[in-house]
Amino acid sequence: MADAFDKAIALIAGPQWGYITRAQLLAVGLSPSDIKYRVALGRLIPVHAGVYAVGHVNRMPLARACAAVLACGARAALSHGSAGTLWGFNQYWDEPFEVTIAGSSRRRAGIEIHRSRVLLRRDVTTQLGIRVTSPARTALDIAPGLTDKRLTRVVNDGLRGPHLHHDDLADVLSRNPTHPGTRRLRRFVEIAAKTPTNSPLEDDFLAFARRYGLPQPVTDTYLFGYEIDVLYPEERVIVEVDSHEFHSDRDTFERDRKRDVVMLAADYVTVRITSERMHQQPEQEAHRMNAILHARRRAA
Repeated sequence: MADAFDKAIALIAGPQWGYITRAQLLAVGLSPSDIKYRVALGRLIPVHAGVYAVGHVNRMPLARACAAVLACGARAALSHGSAGTLWGFNQYWDEPFEVTIAGSSRRRAGIEIHRSRVLLRRDVTTQLGIRVTSPARTALDIAPGLTDKRLTRVVNDGLRGPHLHHDDLADVLSRNPTHPGTRRLRRFVEIAAKTPTNSPLEDDFLAFARRYGLPQPVTDTYLFGYEIDVLYPEERVIVEVDSHEFHSDRDTFERDRKRDVVMLAADYVTVRITSERMHQQPEQEAHRMNAILHARRRAA
């Protein structure tokens, strides 16, 4: 019988990074005294109230995040900054782990608990064996604590990746109109061109364009087999946001000039702007861009 229990426990704990809850142990047929006995032998190791490590404590952040969610009950999900790390929005795990619970719950040592009246089914999913808020819901929850620049990069990188989708983001904002993150995320939904940017330099240009009243461009599109950072299709103007880091070697220099000639032959002019000029001479740069766009519209 003990072997049957061990197999059942291993079957549950395996996908949960080596952790199991008291409720799950009772469900497989162990009695409270059986659990106490296994704890005494070291076969079950308490890590949170009602959560045990099986055989040994897995100290990996993913495992500990899973244990934190298990400690908060069946209606809990990893959320906020912790969910952001799980989805790849953040690079590092911060502690305490953050968990959102539908309804009320007691405090848990080492866990930051957020309470929500309800978590809809589409707001929660499973990633790497951990119950977690969806990418769109996670973006909503972390938005209030991020700078504009960091939020822009998180959303654009997320939209270019496999998890965060424009329609899901629009849906979660429509259902949470008073959430503090909704106002900050709405502009990403309202942008007509739904292609996310590819780099912080492009983010800087879009912010620069909004500040100085330039038209809304299309970002990260393709022409004649070349990827284009920023395009004004009506004026047939290409804007390449350059940096010394990515455009200083000879091969890149030659490739960029060849592309400029290909585009010019097709009546697309290329304007190269550097981050330094955008930040150090923004008004002059904006005046030049407006003049170029105006001249191209008039010529067309």
